[in-house]
Amino acid sequence: MSTPRKGPIPPLPLVVITGFLGAGKTTLLNRLLRDPAMAGTLVIINEFGDVGLDHLLIENTRDDHVLLQSGCLCCTIRGDLLSTLEGLLRKRDNGRIEPFERVLIETTGLADPAPILQTVMSHPYLSLRYRLDGVITLVDAVNADATLTSQDEAVRQVAVADMLLVSKTDLLPDGKADALMTKLKALNPAATLRPVNEISANDILSCGLIDPVRKLPDVAQWLREEEVLAAMGSTAHRHADGTVHTEADPSAESARDGQSSLNRFRHSAEIAAHAFSSDEAMRPESYEMFRQLLTSAHGKKLLRLKGLIKLTDDPSRPLIVHGVQHVFHDDQRMDAWPDTDTRTRMVVITRDLDPSFIEKLWLAFIGDEKPARPA
Repeated sequence: MSTPRKGPIPPLPLVVITGFLGAGKTTLLNRLLRDPAMAGTLVIINEFGDVGLDHLLIENTRDDHVLLQSGCLCCTIRGDLLSTLEGLLRKRDNGRIEPFERVLIETTGLADPAPILQTVMSHPYLSLRYRLDGVITLVDAVNADATLTSQDEAVRQVAVADMLLVSKTDLLPDGKADALMTKLKALNPAATLRPVNEISANDILSCGLIDPVRKLPDVAQWLREEEVLAAMGSTAHRHADGTVHTEADPSAESARDGQSSLNRFRHSAEIAAHAFSSDEAMRPESYEMFRQLLTSAHGKKLLRLKGLIKLTDDPSRPLIVHGVQHVFHDDQRMDAWPDTDTRTRMVVITRDLDPSFIEKLWLAFIGDEKPARPA
């Protein structure tokens, strides 16, 4: 067993893999674990006996931990996820298990991923030791229409994803796979969308803000604000203050068609994405008020929020903002802007809330607009 590393360590990236029953999570996990790039990964699954990894197991360690051929360490969630994550850190720090460099959590098919994200983001200790890298959702192409129509958890799994992977596209008639891709892109334009058979382990490990190879932030890949603006069916333009607004674009007819075709997926709930930006820095105390008002009044409707924020106390060092419903990750400042674009940039996905309300609320705290009520 390795000698424990002393002193503080950078937060460990954490990836959540979710998807409704039968979407192919276990198949994907088996394929990923054969890739050498996954070495040093701790895999957490809900019910170990239900996951067909037996051919990969080579060594029982202690408790529920198993060392895999790939160099990954696998364990089972028994009881509370919070205590599982804390216990793994203690064993890692004490040298009682093989040191791991990242964590991958595979949820059950019926799970809403939001509570898992909130567990990591809201806990004072876990939020320092783990960094949420991303949420990857698998969608079963054959059963997507029926599942997204009848299962609210499946809709949430798609809406909060950073990456959408579509399985079983080869079983669809000609043209049906493209139609499904259009619908999913309209539902969550902020997510990377690809067939699952095109995905490698490196794609999974690089789904977050920090590029694991260059160790540098990739804001464009993380926010995907241009994709959100395009899916809004508009041509974006910026006012003098840098704020992005939009006007109708006839060339975006196909995006609107895809959006309207999702109505049967949503029942009475409307899921929508919005992106905006602003050149003007916000005072830190105003940002805290903005965040508290947003989460207390509309947290349940805020499925996902990501952004880089320019604050007046140090405009050269942006604040990384990451929120899931009522919970925001602990504030983290970057050492510098990752590129020449120094605007506040934010992408939001909401449910039963006009997402442009969040932009109006932001402008109200800057002082450019009076507070608006959600439509």
